[in-house]
Amino acid sequence: MRSFHASSIGVAAVAALALPLAATTPVAASSSAPPSAAAELAGSTQSLPLDPLPGADRAADGASQEGLAQREVRPFSLVGVVWDNADDELHASAQVRTRGRGAGTWSDWQDLDTNNHDHAADPGTPEAARPLHGSTAPLWVGDSDAVEARVRPEGADGEPLPKGLRLDLVDPGAAPAEEDTGEGTRELRAPDVLPALDEAATRAEAAEAAGTTAQARPYVGKRPRIITRKGWGADEGMRESGFLYTKSVKVAFVHHTGSGNGYTCAQAPSVLRSIYRYHVKSNGWRDIGYNFAVDKCGKIYEGRAGGVAKAVMGAHTLGFNTNSVGIALLGTYNDTNPPAAALKAIEQLSAWKLGLYGANPKGKSTLVSAGGNRYKKGRSVKFNAIAGHRDGFATDCPGTRLYGRLGTIRAAAARYQGRR
Repeated sequence: MRSFHASSIGVAAVAALALPLAATTPVAASSSAPPSAAAELAGSTQSLPLDPLPGADRAADGASQEGLAQREVRPFSLVGVVWDNADDELHASAQVRTRGRGAGTWSDWQDLDTNNHDHAADPGTPEAARPLHGSTAPLWVGDSDAVEARVRPEGADGEPLPKGLRLDLVDPGAAPAEEDTGEGTRELRAPDVLPALDEAATRAEAAEAAGTTAQARPYVGKRPRIITRKGWGADEGMRESGFLYTKSVKVAFVHHTGSGNGYTCAQAPSVLRSIYRYHVKSNGWRDIGYNFAVDKCGKIYEGRAGGVAKAVMGAHTLGFNTNSVGIALLGTYNDTNPPAAALKAIEQLSAWKLGLYGANPKGKSTLVSAGGNRYKKGRSVKFNAIAGHRDGFATDCPGTRLYGRLGTIRAAAARYQGRR
């Protein structure tokens, strides 16, 4: 989800350094007290400040680097670099190495997707008035217990790094996946889901959403199966109470999360819980930014709370969160082809959600910019009804390979609506 800026000249590879473990004692989270069983279930965030690296790690042009020497920490599965002010941008490369828990082997250096400024609440909204932090995109690394990090300024001038750089390590916690049978045993519980609807039930839902008769929405795709927030284990006590709504859903913006593809489909709920915690606890948003998420096996998940059929305002496309919906494919799709199952899920979800509000997936709709790096505040912009994040903001999201499939997605979504 890299944004394009004139001062960005790419990320140069930096040689790996073999450093001894700087500490053998796990680092505490924000509270020094040991976590309770309930806290472990809900997940946690460890926030570790980055410090100037030793002289041998300075850039060739003398620009200061910051990082974290190898350190053992409490178990975590997702990592990102965070800084104090959301308006500051990170013109730097950011890399991490992690040690797999159990196996005890270190990963290679992995790049974090920097300049994550393109995902945020619209300027002037209540959510934007919160104390927000800047961040890289989070990276899913799986069950890990040690980490090393480095952040190197880009370019010959070596622009100063944002203040308050820190490494946030997220433990997604355990999902409530088991229940007591009452006979001294526990069994896996099926996730809470909204089942797929047939055409008649979908039309009734569309009529209710529109506040009018079903005949007012002749083209509505059938509602696909959606795993609810409860189904993926969202901690509802973490988000801000209440909901924000807009008037309609005219455009579906397609995203990738930039969090890497190294997850299994069984881990997707954990990835989603991690991103949710990162958006709320690290970025400072009121809830997860996306309205929906899709995993690489084609399962669809409810994102931001407020009702899957309603026009819930998200924080997914800076400047164009009003009258739009954000659909994020878990993973990174710059050089990797999106799986067919995931594309089908996006097609069906878009057909249904746009159909509730009378939008043709092959058509165009006009949104008014709330401000961003591509369109100034107040400018009316015509978008494809299914657009990529990069259409509204100068970014590479949703990745070159996924963006290249949007034409096929539009045509298929229209067919799911019953259009020719």
